[in-house]
Amino acid sequence: MTILVAYVPRPEGRAALDKGIEIATRRNERLVVVNAGPGGRDDPSIVNGYEVERVEERLATLPITAEFKQFVRGKSAIEEIEEIVTALQVSVLVIGLRKRSAVGKLLLGSMAQEILLNVNCPVLAVKASA
Repeated sequence: MTILVAYVPRPEGRAALDKGIEIATRRNERLVVVNAGPGGRDDPSIVNGYEVERVEERLATLPITAEFKQFVRGKSAIEEIEEIVTALQVSVLVIGLRKRSAVGKLLLGSMAQEILLNVNCPVLAVKASA
């Protein structure tokens, strides 16, 4: 089985990564970390080269099989996550949450909500420490 982490280069993404590493190591399961930013060339949630290196270096030190995946978008991040959940037999999907205003949720939608409602595996939502 596989632990999947939906990663964004923000505090909530790093909290999800920390928890995913903890769970995968404890269960001795494969860990896959995927860029979960919505995409677009100027999107600040796209994981840049430096961030990719930092994450990959951290994963390389783990006593389990771990890898980072970043996709060239043709689909939404949610569609990609749904496909990965099915293809890799994910036992737990770990996502990070952040506090947003009601207007922010209305205008931007909630990726976390879509993931919670659409994926076919348990989802663990973690908050970044304050």
